[in-house]
Amino acid sequence: MSGHSKWNTIKRKKGAADAKRGKIFSKLIREITLAARLGNPDPEGNARLRQAIMAAKEENMPKENIERAIRKGAGGGEGSSSYEEVTYEGYGPGGVAVLVEAMTDNKNRTVAEIRHIFSKHGGNLGENGCVSWLFEKKGSILFDKKIVNEDILMELALEAGAEDVLEEENEFEVVTDPPQFERIKKIIDGKGLAYIKAQVTMIPQNTVKLEAEKAVQMLKLMEKLEDNDDVQHAYANFDIPDEIMEKFG
Repeated sequence: MSGHSKWNTIKRKKGAADAKRGKIFSKLIREITLAARLGNPDPEGNARLRQAIMAAKEENMPKENIERAIRKGAGGGEGSSSYEEVTYEGYGPGGVAVLVEAMTDNKNRTVAEIRHIFSKHGGNLGENGCVSWLFEKKGSILFDKKIVNEDILMELALEAGAEDVLEEENEFEVVTDPPQFERIKKIIDGKGLAYIKAQVTMIPQNTVKLEAEKAVQMLKLMEKLEDNDDVQHAYANFDIPDEIMEKFG
């Protein structure tokens, strides 16, 4: 769990520092568009679209951008059907498992770019299925330990039906079964508990510890993957000492 939680923290810090809002918006719009195209354009009948909209709102995307993306996916705009979903799997430094979710209009270009990123940063692209079994799709709601009361959060989360409440150095993480994620999030919202981030994500079942040079290589690999225009999400099962994470962040 450590690498999963700590990388989310680094992304939040670097996202604000690097001012990459335009790139974040582009990826969110792509997800909203595809979710509307593949399912019901009405969020009430499309869980994936609801979650994409929620993620967009958390990034303060204007309402008109969200509505335009939905219309585009539903057939009301140009280019709504040009992208397709692709998943890549591979290994980072030290044998860390890496799972990459992408949306692309040119699979040959994207796989070449992803393979180059892996090889340049001490990893290699693998076969489909080589690491995906190490990850589970879960709902994740992160809380700042300085703000939320542990006992109140634990009682509320478990009564609502969460699978677990995990503790990291600076955060608590409420873990849910994906179908229960929205319901539990609504209960937490109703109680006025402020959270850092709420999302459905891929959580590793175990972690690989990295030190020194390999740790830095792994963090650079993750950064370059997520900086790629076609990559929507990158997940990995690394565990890296706090001091290295903080330096990198």
